[in-house]
Amino acid sequence: MENSAVLISSPLGVLAVLVFVAAFFFMLEQTTRAKLFQYIPPLLFIYATPVFLNNFGVIPSSSTVYSGLSAYALPAFIVLMLIKVNVPAVIRVMGKGVLVMLMGTAGVVVGAVVAYLIVHSSLSEDAWKGYGALAGSWIGGTANMAATAEMLGTSEELFGLAVIADNVVYIVWLPLLLMSRNFADRFNAWARVPADRLVLMDVAAEAHVETSHAPTMPQYLFIGAIAIGATWISTSLAPGIAHWIASVSPGLEAVFSVTTVRILLVTTIALSLSITPVADLPNTTALGTALIYIFVAGMGARASVSGLAEAPMFVFGAFIWIFIHGLFCLAGAWMFRVDIHSVAIASAANIGGAASAPIVAAHHRPNLVPASILMALLGYAMGNYLAPLTGHLARIVAGQ
Repeated sequence: MENSAVLISSPLGVLAVLVFVAAFFFMLEQTTRAKLFQYIPPLLFIYATPVFLNNFGVIPSSSTVYSGLSAYALPAFIVLMLIKVNVPAVIRVMGKGVLVMLMGTAGVVVGAVVAYLIVHSSLSEDAWKGYGALAGSWIGGTANMAATAEMLGTSEELFGLAVIADNVVYIVWLPLLLMSRNFADRFNAWARVPADRLVLMDVAAEAHVETSHAPTMPQYLFIGAIAIGATWISTSLAPGIAHWIASVSPGLEAVFSVTTVRILLVTTIALSLSITPVADLPNTTALGTALIYIFVAGMGARASVSGLAEAPMFVFGAFIWIFIHGLFCLAGAWMFRVDIHSVAIASAANIGGAASAPIVAAHHRPNLVPASILMALLGYAMGNYLAPLTGHLARIVAGQ
């Protein structure tokens, strides 16, 4: 819709609307405590509301705000999320549960390819980009979903299909993960779980102490300097590296675009910082998550309602996909002799990310909540590498 025909066209006004939409649904969740939000996270509403605001002439479908979010907010929230990755801590607490999560991640990759092969004939030619974006969510979380969509050039409509499929499957999958606790004894016997595994895991969980406090003024400056600095470095280096890749191997030019290289660079920089004292800076995950939701609102503001017509087949493929992920998790549990509690948390860390893993952990074994967050962050670390690869594998296998 042309800017002249919309109610709010100024960049500042558009940004205000996006921030308000994101804030409103979290305020609604916290003030009403409605059970609806236990099954349909605010993310879906935060994406869908700007879709309708755009299509009904309240905000424009193109604005400097949207390109600004892609250029600056996206790399910033990647840094803020990934500097908290703590691989040694999650291995120390969850043990072989981490291997089950990696099996679940492999199931996401394989499941995407198989599901897309089955349903791609009923979808648009570039629907593999939507599956790549959804793989980002199911390997890591919403940050990876947004980053992968940017790397693959996923349209706003296909991103919307990924958001819809993510939430529809979540409504079914989360209750299954919660209910699995009722079958703990039978499952653990089937998986041949060692008698002392749960005891050792509880001891490690109690030994893992996390301290948190509000950032001081200098720490806010440090956080800003790191996020902006990593964004600047990756943005400056990406064009040269992308050009070099294209000159060495022209066939890879379409895969390693400037945008893809930029996001892979910022991901790698952030993971490198996670093993330094930078990881001790407080509140970075919360700040990063806030930016993610504003970015998702911006994606919705560019989408057309008509582009969501493929939702039924897209979602059908997602259910095939999640079934394969579940089989891989079960295979991992049996191979590594891991308990149902760890398996449920591992799957939630993949499929639901840092928002859902603590919910599942609190239901199964509350002392594993901190470790579940760390496990979800491990998914964040892998998502920006594996999700674009998943999208391209789906494309190649489907012969596109």
